[in-house]
Amino acid sequence: MSKLALIQIKGTIQYLDFEGGFWGIQSESNYLPINFPEQLKIKNAPVYCWVELLDVMTFQSWGTPCRIHGFRVDYEKV
Repeated sequence: MSKLALIQIKGTIQYLDFEGGFWGIQSESNYLPINFPEQLKIKNAPVYCWVELLDVMTFQSWGTPCRIHGFRVDYEKV
């Protein structure tokens, strides 16, 4: 069994209102989680996430597709 290659990202939660609307994480690079949890849907919230980058196609022409494996929201800055 292979070990997952997770990376840690720090960014800001954004709702993007194009191509049907979707949630993403803006940082130095943009990330498009395919499993965006309801608890993270707080616009402009600062977040730390541990993600697995995915090599898949999406309908949204924005960000790097990824799967979230863990997260922490900085609620003091919301």
